[in-house]
Amino acid sequence: MIPMDMKRKPHDLQPGPVIRIYRMQQAVKRWLSKLWDKATVTNELNKESMAPTETKKSIMQSNGFSTADLTDAEKQEILDDYKLAVVSRETSYIGRKETLTGKAKFGIFGDGKELPQIAMAKYFEEGDFRSGYYRDQTFMMAIEQVTVQQFFAQLYAHADVEADPHSGGRQMNAHFSTRSLDDKGRWRDLTRMKNSSPDISPTAGQMSRLLGLAQASKVYRNHDTLLDMEKFQKFSREGREIGWGTIGDASTSEGIFWETINAAGVLQVPMVLSVWDDGFGISVPREYQTTKESISKVLAGFQRTEEEDGFEILKVKAWDYRGLLQTYKKAARIAREEHVPVLIHVQEVTQPQGHSTSGSHERYKSDERLQWEEEHCCISKMRSWLLDKGIATPEELDQLEADAKREAENGKEAAWEAYTSELKEERDMASRLLDDLIAESRHKGVLRQIQRQMKMPRLPLRKHIYSAVREACRTVRDEKLPARKKLLDWLNEHYRASRERYDTHLYSEGEQSPLHVKEVEPKYAATSKRVDGRIVLRDNFEKIFEQYPETLVFGEDTGKLGDVNKGLENMQKKFGELRVQDTGIREATILGQGIGMALRGLRPIAEVQYLDYLLYCLQVLSDDLATMRYRSAGGQKAPVIVRTRGHRLEGIWHTGSPMGLILNAIRGMHLCVPRNLTEAAGMYNTLLQGDDPALVIEPLNGYRLKERLPTNLGEFSVPLGIPEVVVEGTDITVVSYGSTFNLCAAVRPDLQEAGISVELIDVRTLLPFDREHIIIESLKKTNRILFVDEDVPGGGTAFMMNKVIEEQDGYFYLDSEPQCLTSKEHRGAYGSDGDYFSKPNRDDIFEAVYAIMSEANPGKYPPIYS
Repeated sequence: MIPMDMKRKPHDLQPGPVIRIYRMQQAVKRWLSKLWDKATVTNELNKESMAPTETKKSIMQSNGFSTADLTDAEKQEILDDYKLAVVSRETSYIGRKETLTGKAKFGIFGDGKELPQIAMAKYFEEGDFRSGYYRDQTFMMAIEQVTVQQFFAQLYAHADVEADPHSGGRQMNAHFSTRSLDDKGRWRDLTRMKNSSPDISPTAGQMSRLLGLAQASKVYRNHDTLLDMEKFQKFSREGREIGWGTIGDASTSEGIFWETINAAGVLQVPMVLSVWDDGFGISVPREYQTTKESISKVLAGFQRTEEEDGFEILKVKAWDYRGLLQTYKKAARIAREEHVPVLIHVQEVTQPQGHSTSGSHERYKSDERLQWEEEHCCISKMRSWLLDKGIATPEELDQLEADAKREAENGKEAAWEAYTSELKEERDMASRLLDDLIAESRHKGVLRQIQRQMKMPRLPLRKHIYSAVREACRTVRDEKLPARKKLLDWLNEHYRASRERYDTHLYSEGEQSPLHVKEVEPKYAATSKRVDGRIVLRDNFEKIFEQYPETLVFGEDTGKLGDVNKGLENMQKKFGELRVQDTGIREATILGQGIGMALRGLRPIAEVQYLDYLLYCLQVLSDDLATMRYRSAGGQKAPVIVRTRGHRLEGIWHTGSPMGLILNAIRGMHLCVPRNLTEAAGMYNTLLQGDDPALVIEPLNGYRLKERLPTNLGEFSVPLGIPEVVVEGTDITVVSYGSTFNLCAAVRPDLQEAGISVELIDVRTLLPFDREHIIIESLKKTNRILFVDEDVPGGGTAFMMNKVIEEQDGYFYLDSEPQCLTSKEHRGAYGSDGDYFSKPNRDDIFEAVYAIMSEANPGKYPPIYS
């Protein structure tokens, strides 16, 4: 029988000779390792017969953990692990007290999971990536990516990346992240770091990103070109990195968990996923969460065999220190060397303080359960084990625990001092300025009361300081005083500082921003052919794949078929399955693949087949991708391009244009809405020169429309946020985008015949929108405006109207009421008649423009229907 690791898999690349030799060596190594494992190890890794294999950690070199043979150094390592567990537990206890006494807004902690996370950390290497959630404080401490002081800085919401490098005070506590970028937004060497992607709160929200983090290793291992390029050496060491995930047992009920597990099994990526099973999802017990009350039992069909790929599924007790070390050791070896996903079901986890500071678990756990949790506490169990094995005396452990408590307390005190000293300094300065104002103003009594209220709170929040100063400014608004000016100057200066704290890094702010990409117009030769729009797109993609070896595209029907509209026709044949890949029907994890790979230096184009299907991954788009840079305070970026096609076609679920929904959900991404496929190609060229994520919505009815084929494919670019005045006019400005813009253009000759000169503007992108106020300049000339799209009322057109009329002061240039023309409130009905009566058509556009002109000059433009 051929060893399963040496079998050819359909999704593998055709590797170069160096990689083939390397992979054959690895396969033989894995095969021999398996033979050894079969002789010594069962799948129940908590059994004492397991023999660990070679590793860098000294404690794991002891076969079977014979404590009699432990060296002093090995004993010290065990005691260090115990101390770290106690430090983390004390941090949780103190954190709860700090929250309940009002020094923090909310607290959530990782108590009960200390030992499993310490074991996991021992096999987490530089270059690896974590995609976890808010229970992982011990792990982050163990890999030295969070200190106690930093943990409390985040709990207090200290808005400074020096104090809280994970989020700069933007996220609630225990939401971790490492800083992949330097101060200029450029990549650090991720192979020399222990990396964590930025956490989000939504349960199981970390799963889809985990898939991409693991898949990146597969790409780097099999992509000969990238392996040989120096610029990519900072992202991978021949694909040896593991994507490490964590999730609570109750959250495995979420659909995204199952979608990720299935995709990981299909793709065979180096992923190790730990499921912390404490028996509850807040108050809801496991019996209501999981079939058979066991995630490992439910997933048993995913267990790989000699004949079939799948997962390696392992089980271990959360309090079994030795079993945990052995389990994580094996899991790491399998994932790192064999590129096989591993799921570790960590059972009998406890949660000593319940879910969070929002309540107490005594409300829903029985006395028997609470007693069981005390008995099975992983720290208590480890203490007993240390004493039983003679590794330490009771007195030594008492002293160690006292030291650990002191360390946690000192970290808290240092964080509080750093946080409050800054605020007290601001409050004292504001108070001194108020003293000066009181001395000069006739409103002394009111100002003194304002000052007393500002000083009253024990915790000097900026909210209290700034609110007091603003109230004081309002109070003396009728007085021209030197002290008033000083106070206003101070307020303005500190508001600018607070903008840096809270309002930055939604988009790229460095030299890599796509907003710096200048327009390069398409060039045409006299012999340039008119071809289907899809050909322009296809041939431009070919140039992209040649120019950017780090680009890859994947989605439903993307590979062999070349997408459903053949915009990627023959790309898989030319560039291979690794770079042009089919996926299953699973939009959320298609996007997750893109996010994870982008976090590791690749430039993925994640294809969602139709715009209507974007709803399947909207939560991932909105909660994870769009907030990535912001919630990490500029520490990480994921420049994914999401490719889809939309607007009018046929039927309720193939005519969608939910732009209002998207606009309000994905701030932090660019939203590109090209009117044709040459424009779309230019947008892809622009985005690949920048480092922001974006959504590109290709016009669904444009693939067969004829366009001239440019001679500078892969080079021309469309600037983001710069509308194009496609046709100049003098009577009215018509603003649109996408497929509806083409209808407006088609109606223009009829309007011209009716004596109406239309200035026709394509906004091109909705995010960003008209950065140079081009539409305002048009409105200054025409004094009338109509916004047209095929979203529902109050959607995309309302967004555009708000931008132009309110934000850009267009109101002052109007001679007629601004109007919006949209689809009906319902979804688009099926068939040509359904489309005609559901969405704006040529007749609607003509009459909407004409009605505005008729209202202004009924003599020249008499009403049509009256």
